[in-house]
Amino acid sequence: MNLNRITSFLLLLCTGFLMAQTQDSAKKDSIQDLMEVTIVANKLLGSKFEARNRTGSAYYLSKQELEQHNYFDINRILGQVPGVNIYEEDGFGLRPNISLRGTSPERSSKINIMEDGILMAPAPYSASAAYYFPNVNRMQAVEVLKGSSQIQYGPNTTGGAINFVSTEIPNSFSANARANYGSYNTFNGYANVGDSFKNFGYMIEYNRRESEGFKNLDNGGDTGFETNDVVAKFRVNTNPEARVQQSLDFKFQYSDEASDETYLGLTDEDYSRTPFRRYAGSQEDLMSTEHSQFMLTHTAEITDYFRVTTTAYRNDFKRNWYKLNDVSANGQSTSIANLLENPGDFPVLFGIVNGSEDFAGSALNLKNNNREYYSQGIQTKADYHFLTGDVYHDIEVGLRYHQDEEDRFQWVDGYNMLGGNMNLVDAGIPGTDSNRITDAKALAAHVMYKLKYGKLTLTPGLRYENIKLERNDFGRNDVERTGTDLSTRSNEINEFIPGIGANYKFNQEISLFGGVHKGFSPGGTRPEESSEQSVNYELGTRFNHNGFSGELVGFYNDYSNLLGSDFAATGGVGTLDLFNAGEVDVAGVEVQGAYDVLKANSNYSMPFSVAYTFTDATFQNTFDSNVGIWGEVAEGDEVPYISRHQFNAGLSFIADKFEAHANARYRGEFRTQAGSGSIPSNEKVGSNFIVDLSAKYHLNKNFSLTSNIINMLDTEYEVARVPAGLRPGHPFGIYGGFEFRF
Repeated sequence: MNLNRITSFLLLLCTGFLMAQTQDSAKKDSIQDLMEVTIVANKLLGSKFEARNRTGSAYYLSKQELEQHNYFDINRILGQVPGVNIYEEDGFGLRPNISLRGTSPERSSKINIMEDGILMAPAPYSASAAYYFPNVNRMQAVEVLKGSSQIQYGPNTTGGAINFVSTEIPNSFSANARANYGSYNTFNGYANVGDSFKNFGYMIEYNRRESEGFKNLDNGGDTGFETNDVVAKFRVNTNPEARVQQSLDFKFQYSDEASDETYLGLTDEDYSRTPFRRYAGSQEDLMSTEHSQFMLTHTAEITDYFRVTTTAYRNDFKRNWYKLNDVSANGQSTSIANLLENPGDFPVLFGIVNGSEDFAGSALNLKNNNREYYSQGIQTKADYHFLTGDVYHDIEVGLRYHQDEEDRFQWVDGYNMLGGNMNLVDAGIPGTDSNRITDAKALAAHVMYKLKYGKLTLTPGLRYENIKLERNDFGRNDVERTGTDLSTRSNEINEFIPGIGANYKFNQEISLFGGVHKGFSPGGTRPEESSEQSVNYELGTRFNHNGFSGELVGFYNDYSNLLGSDFAATGGVGTLDLFNAGEVDVAGVEVQGAYDVLKANSNYSMPFSVAYTFTDATFQNTFDSNVGIWGEVAEGDEVPYISRHQFNAGLSFIADKFEAHANARYRGEFRTQAGSGSIPSNEKVGSNFIVDLSAKYHLNKNFSLTSNIINMLDTEYEVARVPAGLRPGHPFGIYGGFEFRF
């Protein structure tokens, strides 16, 4: 960590703001505005007002914005947010790969994914890859924090945090339903009902999503998915006149998924001919999951200015991704990633995979990636704000004790290929492929202090993480787990994570903000896997003049140690072991703006918005990445999977009875192996430009007709070369439906 850089930046930031500080009558009004803000436990921001007044970058997607396009693909939703870099995988957003400000995007493992303020990765500390992701279709808001705004939330503090705010218990009786149906027999249905009384409230909701998929499996078959999601919330609370307002909230969530998804993509040659093809060797691939969550939250408003919120939580997740892993026949054997990259080296094996070559023996090895997870803990947060003269103070103190575990119990089945159909030949014995348990115990604490004087706001903060990681590998020969072949390794991590942010509001139209904080992501179970470390800077401005509002931010993340991960999802072996990738510099610019073209018209509105992100991520040292995940890395090489340029534009027309929304996004090319200069064709995912449309007609205040078009231009575009081979994005799709509100 470069302390000179931190010191210089803080001095420059604070001195500049303090020199600009003036006394005027506006300061009391702005302080009073802050005193009226209510901090809610399950939200990080709570409103666009809070997002605009953070001392670091923040973005708030409201319920209205989420409903505009009827998206249930999180990739399309987050594509509207500057600083978010995504590569797709399945075309429906089932397992997104999200990066914030240049963090490694693989399985969104380097950012904090939360729902209602609770970490939602299956095992956030011991196995953070997000094979479970919250269902955005049932959310009422999405909050994105970057920069110094997010050190309250860990363990990952480099890129940022994304919090999904689930549907709240309504203040009065409410019932809602919506459904749409369209291309590829895709259906999305949602309903909820809820009410509140003097001392009790409830909300129950259900969401069903299904599709036959847009890919064409050799010899026929579905390539889609089916998901169910149920949530129930109940609240008991004190009388409104009680001196201390208290409430106890219980939340239960259950979801399941069965998706005909595969790691097997296409060779470059086959993709150019038939981009939506699925090889016969993927016909048995199936992802099956179940997820449940229990939350119990107690809130006590001791006074108007002092609140304590405590939440106990338990998440359980189990999944088995049954999928083709490798191929072996006639003395040759290779992984599917290597096979699709070099099909000419393995003509027989490739023929078996694409169904053109019969082979009666066990050749297609399908791995049961069978794993169970739990994540549980208790966290409490106390918030106290007060005035001393003209100075506003806010102190937030948080503490969390957390446990999580990943239990791998995997095996491999062998199939043949006859006439394009797979047949089971060798049934594997459970536990003979991977048979281990990795667990974590973590104590985290943070303190955040906000001081507002006049036009200046300062927010210094400190986070502490104590993490104990352990892995017990029982070995492939001890499926009963007697411990006869047990190997154990462990690691303990202690980390202090400081940060400070500042915001200076010159007037109601323009403000300047900036900050510096330490970036951290925990290492693994081996002591030599050093934690990810960086020092992160940002400086930006927010403006709102004559109806035109926006934000311009520059950021720089100085990694002293970037961690790479051995994910099968990115072409590795799949051990999940981490490796030290050394120094990396990530610099970029985020721009967003919004303007209502018809702001002078009282009957219609035509809001227009743009968002642009430039990201430059380069290695500062030379090394050989683990098992060829990034290839041979040289100083100056670009970090893989990060687009340099991303652009999004939205235009809407809103009237009393009718509304229409258009969204266009451009995602620049990116490389899949480290390198510099022009990208070799076999290491490149090309750029794309996609346009989506949606419209609603409101028959009355209770009922609306809806329609939307995905990929209106029917652009054929590639989204990734991982886990194995090229894969396409969602083609043209058209959907119609309704919304009911009561």
